[in-house]
Amino acid sequence: MSSEVVIKAKEARIAARKLANVSTDVKNKALETIAHALEVSYERILVENKKDIDRARQRGMSPAMIDRLTLTKERVLSMAEGVRQVASLEDPVGHILSEQRRPNGLLIRKITVPLGVIAIIFESRPNVTVDAAVLCLKSGNACVLRGGSEAIHSNVVLVQVIQEALQKAGLPTAAVELIENTDRALVKELLTLRPYIDLAIPRGGAGLIQMVVNTATVPCIETGSGVCHVYVDKYADLDMAVNIVENAKVSRPSTCNAMETLLVHEAVLVPFLEKLKPRMVQQQVELRGDAQIQALGIEKAATEEDWQTEYNALILSIKAVPSLEAALAHIRQYSTHHSEAIVTEDKERAAMFLADVDSAAVYVNASTRFTDGFEFGFGAEIGISTQKLHVRGPMGLTALVSYKYQIQGQGQIR
Repeated sequence: MSSEVVIKAKEARIAARKLANVSTDVKNKALETIAHALEVSYERILVENKKDIDRARQRGMSPAMIDRLTLTKERVLSMAEGVRQVASLEDPVGHILSEQRRPNGLLIRKITVPLGVIAIIFESRPNVTVDAAVLCLKSGNACVLRGGSEAIHSNVVLVQVIQEALQKAGLPTAAVELIENTDRALVKELLTLRPYIDLAIPRGGAGLIQMVVNTATVPCIETGSGVCHVYVDKYADLDMAVNIVENAKVSRPSTCNAMETLLVHEAVLVPFLEKLKPRMVQQQVELRGDAQIQALGIEKAATEEDWQTEYNALILSIKAVPSLEAALAHIRQYSTHHSEAIVTEDKERAAMFLADVDSAAVYVNASTRFTDGFEFGFGAEIGISTQKLHVRGPMGLTALVSYKYQIQGQGQIR
């Protein structure tokens, strides 16, 4: 007897073949139907989400993680608006990337096509269910979703709402499948279903991502755990730097684009910390520092483990550095290749930082929190890739297509 994973992956494969040839207009109408369904079903969604929140609190889940899990009416309506934004984006399927006629008369076109069936494994955040479903739908792909057990009630109801909307729109409900069995063994089965799954994308913490990358026999995109850095240079505008650091750490600490490590040039260490510390205390941020930072009144020591940790919480590790080169060396050693920023008024040093840092997003005088599909103009994102093949950085619609060659002849033989 086939498992839930095999059954749903097979169904998704059949749905993917149908979706590949659906027109842009039909896909957009289906997305509008989904958006409307989310809006009118918000009370039903919140009832199920509350079950997950209550269980998370009973299990002692951290406030940051509960925030990721929590849906409100406003967040559901925001998800619906996100669906409409995806509908308004250009269809990534069917673009002619190149065209040439060969001397033998063959016409060769390179054209974008859907990937097929995408498995998405994620934790905690129910909004990923909707983002993944609609991005896959718009790009002509079917998806098989496997969310964390902590969000199972939320994910089940969201997929039910989406599938009901797909049925109304005349599209196969198997275009969006959810693995409801929370047995972790099924994740391995999903990641090794080469006959049915074309790509796997993990979204979550470092442990989940590494498990997926190490387990998958299907192609896999490594998405980012984010040990993100901000470096305050000796030529920084310190008021600007305080604002950037506060935003990068505090605005939403549970996200992968939040800053975890702050590097400060020794030349501005004292005046900068005098400006920064009251703001961090006010925001209830726990500060950890190296020896130089501790000497300036930061009580808790930063350990080797801290430089490698994605906190997803209001904790910030601070290191004093003697030079831009030392800051770059620290980032090279500890970066997860997600997002790094420099605050400086020196254009040459900014250019050096941009050229040297090997991360998906590198900033000058801006918060790392902008590494996000919506902020980059991509609409909703399906993840942030920290690898170099096939995509890098925030992944929108164009990351979910491949291409094929279409060749037209008049009887040519070789």
